[in-house]
Amino acid sequence: MKIIRIFMGAMNYLLPLLMLISGLVLLEPLKAQTPDPEIDRLKLILPSLKYDTNRVNTLVEIGTLYFYDKDNEEAISYGNRAYSQADSLNFIRGMALASKLLGQAYSSKSLFQEAIEHFNRSLARFRELGNKDGISNILNNLGSVYNRIGDDSKAIDYHLQSLTIAEEINDKLRIATNLNNIGSVYINKQETISDALNYYQRALPLFEELRLDTYISIVSGNIGEIYFKKGFYRNALPYFERSLEIDQGTVESAYSLSYIGFIYATQNEFEKAFRYHNEAISISKSQDSKMDLVKSYIMQAKSFELKGDVLNTIETYRAAQKISEEIKTRQETSQIYEGLSIAYSKLGDFKNAYDYESRFTRLKDTLYNTDEAKKMQALQFSFDIGKKESEIGYLTKQQELQEATIKQARIINVIAAVAGVLLIFMIGGIYNRYKYVRKTNKIIQKERDRSKELLLNILPEETAKELETQGKAHTRYYDQVTVLFTDFKGFSSIAGKLTPQELVAELNDYFVAFDEIVERFGLEKIKTIGDAYMCAGGIPTPNNTHPLDAVKAAMAMQEYMYRKIKERANRGEQGWELRIGIHTGPIVAGVVGKKKYAYDIWGDTVNIASRMESGGEPGKVNISNSTYEQVKDFFECHHRGKISAKNIGEVDMYFVDRVLDPVTA
Repeated sequence: MKIIRIFMGAMNYLLPLLMLISGLVLLEPLKAQTPDPEIDRLKLILPSLKYDTNRVNTLVEIGTLYFYDKDNEEAISYGNRAYSQADSLNFIRGMALASKLLGQAYSSKSLFQEAIEHFNRSLARFRELGNKDGISNILNNLGSVYNRIGDDSKAIDYHLQSLTIAEEINDKLRIATNLNNIGSVYINKQETISDALNYYQRALPLFEELRLDTYISIVSGNIGEIYFKKGFYRNALPYFERSLEIDQGTVESAYSLSYIGFIYATQNEFEKAFRYHNEAISISKSQDSKMDLVKSYIMQAKSFELKGDVLNTIETYRAAQKISEEIKTRQETSQIYEGLSIAYSKLGDFKNAYDYESRFTRLKDTLYNTDEAKKMQALQFSFDIGKKESEIGYLTKQQELQEATIKQARIINVIAAVAGVLLIFMIGGIYNRYKYVRKTNKIIQKERDRSKELLLNILPEETAKELETQGKAHTRYYDQVTVLFTDFKGFSSIAGKLTPQELVAELNDYFVAFDEIVERFGLEKIKTIGDAYMCAGGIPTPNNTHPLDAVKAAMAMQEYMYRKIKERANRGEQGWELRIGIHTGPIVAGVVGKKKYAYDIWGDTVNIASRMESGGEPGKVNISNSTYEQVKDFFECHHRGKISAKNIGEVDMYFVDRVLDPVTA
């Protein structure tokens, strides 16, 4: 799909002025428009500048101009110099700008993990400054990177966070770019393609209002792609042609050229089709844009397939495969595997056909798994419900005011009608009314207190107060949280020996004890899933002691389990054994649900904590390396090897043996 290049920000011609005034880089460039003499001028004055914030801003500006000229290596060089000098000056805004520049350049080189690392560093600095504009910008950039590597749930999460801030500060440009980028995530899946069209149609009028032709081109191309995916090629063609007219001569034109070429191939105009394909490939190579080159090869391969040229189909897909696997883009790689499987099957090479079909199936499962779809739905719902609750709250207040006014008018009319002859009865009635209202108010207050108590049983106090006072609870990002998972060993075999009533009663005893321990050590219970129990420290109110609190709570849980095992053994019953896993890292937390609110957390930190639990042993507390680094001065631990975690790689594990003596520690 056509994602806002390279990431979102303000208009191109505003960048130098904004950098001089505020030091903020609000965008990644759309086209190379800055002349080389400007770079030479800035490089000429650079040696005369003092080692201060002005020199840092100048280094960032030179690097950005190189980035405009597609010279990513020079952009990276100046970005590193700018960051180093900003760091030595403790110039936080300069570090934020330099890190953003590095993220842009690495993303342009399709080195996405490096880009994510630098964008996260920039995000941390902007958050330290409390700069909402910069925060929104970087969140948008991160969403676009995760979209490009096929991690849809993270892409949606970052874009919705960015959109929320953009709407708060009324930044129309970033609102529009986020709407487009969210559409570009939803367009990846057939079942959400209508959602994508809705977001694009909301973005287009904003770009037209701002008179930004480049962005109009982008959204037009995206709408064209939706018609293309639905098979309405003739409807798609005008949108791609409008996009191409604006992008002519730039690397962005490769996108429209590829689709136009394939549309002509569907009409059997192959000579014209391959002219467009060859131009798209040539432009992508000349600009060293690996992502555009992969997409251009894929569309050309599809045209060869329509023509019935199986050998050229395979050759073109293989050229795309080599680059796609190198830059690790899952969406495009999935298309390539599927295309090669079909082509080899037509050629009669069933061994290769089966191989690529297997690769396609495995990759498709990771792209379209149910868990990720649920995450995307939860994030979207959390965003939507926040807006709806604001609207509902306003309407409810208006309705209550109107009803109160009507009720008051009726009472006044009744009093006026009987005032002359029933004054004494009226006074008695008013007194009785007062007693009734007072009694009713007490009942209402009692019910409110009860509702509040129930809400506090299912939500953190801070979140419950937010819902009570504002009618909504915001999804929030936390840099450092410690997540604790527990699970009973051999639960299925234990369950088979007990009646359902006995099983639930026994399980309830353990979880009640865990609830008390969690509360004692200042952790937040998240949920139970079957026989698993999850809690976290450092949320919803951040603190610096959450790794220690979590480990202490885990050891208390194992002590409780040891006592229970002895009690059951004395009665001749089988003891329940517990595994505990702990990991520290960033998470996203918020309220999901419509009829029944639920406070939940998401992120790789949760998955790694779960792996720590499954990789542990009964009676032990198994922690990750990140938790160990924060508690090693307080607990004696020993390294026990590594465990593989999905999307992360291998993670070091440690068993917590005992609390260190304060004297020896």
